[in-house]
Amino acid sequence: MIQQFADWLVYGIFGLDAKSHWGSAVNFFFYDTIKIIILLFLISMLMGIINAYFPIDRLRKFLATRKLYGLQYFFASLFGAITPFCSCSSIPLFIGFVKGGIPLGITFAFLITSPLVNEVAIAMFLSAFGIKATLIYMVSGIVLGMVGGFVLGKMRLARYLSPWVKQVQAESMVETEKWEAERIPFSKRLPVITKDAWNIVRGVFLYILIGIAIGAGMHGFVPDGFFEQFLQKDNWFAVPLAVILAVPMYANAAGIVPVIQVFVAKGVPIGTAIAFMMAVVGLSLPEATLLKKVMTWRLIGIFFGVVSLFIIISGYLFNILL
Repeated sequence: MIQQFADWLVYGIFGLDAKSHWGSAVNFFFYDTIKIIILLFLISMLMGIINAYFPIDRLRKFLATRKLYGLQYFFASLFGAITPFCSCSSIPLFIGFVKGGIPLGITFAFLITSPLVNEVAIAMFLSAFGIKATLIYMVSGIVLGMVGGFVLGKMRLARYLSPWVKQVQAESMVETEKWEAERIPFSKRLPVITKDAWNIVRGVFLYILIGIAIGAGMHGFVPDGFFEQFLQKDNWFAVPLAVILAVPMYANAAGIVPVIQVFVAKGVPIGTAIAFMMAVVGLSLPEATLLKKVMTWRLIGIFFGVVSLFIIISGYLFNILL
């Protein structure tokens, strides 16, 4: 429905050509902006309701104090794998987790895996590259989230969260404690939850517009064949170069699989192509822009650096295994 509205607005009302660079970029901008704002509002509402009746602070304490032997990272990555979100669409749920005080390493495990693995991309990957490559990709996406989340969690990075999200966390805890003490009914909680959800949307709205505008520009104007020339198999530096070239891009996993198929057909090693795909869907300038409301630039840099390193290692391993 959102895509139909974007098509009607851009191609019908604005009169832009669907095959033109501007038409593709503007359509992408309106579609993703509307989708992410709706997702952010609904997820913020849901997290507010959950926090009202099952205070996430209790879950945070449980996860932080119990020895789960790494299973918390596995479950977070698995949850990321079954949520059909791109990197920017995962941000609203990530904000909800951070708002509730879920340990940062666990939220990162979700954020890393969510855009990498989903059922649509897996189906397309299976048809393009076969079962062996698909299984390796699926397992590596989940393992990447687990290991990346574990490493980032051990770095104790919560102090680098933005002042805005720390304020949201504090207000949420005070609100929940008040509701529990006074046993306020749901009918009186709902307006407050709705207002809080809308305030979160307002707080990140500008970052959403900037981030998606960058993604739309990349989506509409990067010329065909631009990347293949740098990623041939005779270039030993192809895997890290693939990751560097991919970060400014923005697409979901299902959208990038056909591009990867073309890369491989033109002689790009499959491991290098998969590393490019992982960096496109898991790391992007639009994602960094959206995360800026939640994190300081230092934390964003650490997150991107750690994930990039693991993607590069994965790319070289893929080239060996495949």
